[in-house]
Amino acid sequence: MRLLFCGDVVGRSGRDAIVAHLPGLRRDLKLDFVIVNGENAASGFGVTEKICKQFFDHGADVVSGGNHSWDQRDCMVYINNENRLLRPLNYPEGAPGRGAALYEVPGGRKIMVMNAMGRVFMDPLDDPFAAISKILDRYKMGQQGLSAVVVDFHGEATSEKMAMGHFLDGKVSLVVGTHTHVPTADHTVLPNGTAYQSDVGMTGDYDSVIGMKKEVPVARFTKKLPTERMSPAVGEATLCALYIETDDTTGLATRVEPVRVGGRLSQTIPRVD
Repeated sequence: MRLLFCGDVVGRSGRDAIVAHLPGLRRDLKLDFVIVNGENAASGFGVTEKICKQFFDHGADVVSGGNHSWDQRDCMVYINNENRLLRPLNYPEGAPGRGAALYEVPGGRKIMVMNAMGRVFMDPLDDPFAAISKILDRYKMGQQGLSAVVVDFHGEATSEKMAMGHFLDGKVSLVVGTHTHVPTADHTVLPNGTAYQSDVGMTGDYDSVIGMKKEVPVARFTKKLPTERMSPAVGEATLCALYIETDDTTGLATRVEPVRVGGRLSQTIPRVD
């Protein structure tokens, strides 16, 4: 199976990059399934029904979330009716929506996507390790047509993300970090066959402070005074993503490579047969 995971979409420039580049990537990389983290897509804070539909129309199969999942009020209703929109599964019981779901892939295959959130320097949610383990007790790759499992681990600390990668090594196809908006250079296939990257980076304008216009964050750091609300930078975005190939029989990764298209960062697109 050929998968693409697109990093946190930030504001209009990030959305424009998805619209401009994702259809071509889906075609040229012959992708079977695409996941987009959209938790910063609506002016930097949350996602809306309209934006989700835009992503679905341009090649996304699933939109995942994070700590800004509830910033747009209409999302709290929409998420209950749209199983392609996920929020972190380790929110307390009773939270709207779902944090994991099974999806059909052409050829009779199935993929499970899980969205979880770390707890180091983040909101004190339920234990993500236990929450993911509970699901994996019921669903195992290579059984009942389950060809791949992807975990979007939304967290601040690279140590927690790396621990999750090794904890799940051999049990899932991919553990990919989101939230910090800076792409790391540690994409790899772990010893037991799970693809991993500490952070895929954002799909946003990199002439910014993690996707936001520079002036307000710089003023907050240098003057320590109240400032206006932060807003997304509006320059051309770089679409940052991770490309993964998996073995349909085992679900384990056979290839993992970064994708960067547009904007200021160095460009890279994998070659496929």
